[in-house]
Amino acid sequence: MNKKYIKYISYIVKDIELPYFKCMRDHYGLKQEEYELVLSKVFNQPVTIKVNSVNHVYDQNGNKIYYETSNGYWSKMEYDTNNNRIYCEDSNGVIRDNR
Repeated sequence: MNKKYIKYISYIVKDIELPYFKCMRDHYGLKQEEYELVLSKVFNQPVTIKVNSVNHVYDQNGNKIYYETSNGYWSKMEYDTNNNRIYCEDSNGVIRDNR
């Protein structure tokens, strides 16, 4: 990757807002193949994305850490070292803290 592109991706990572997929598409004009690069930096870990009517993001352990629907509803989750979900937050303001 060239320096200008790396700088642009870094800018997006610092500037991006929820809902992530809508923001990447509508605000930055990113291509689907660039989503994983951006979201890996947003979540500070390698991620896998499955895109269909609902966009799912998984961590390296296969845990769903984020999803977003086409109408902009989103939910993000965090897990402990034993892969137990410990936190969940969604776009309606619902927070579940299982710690």
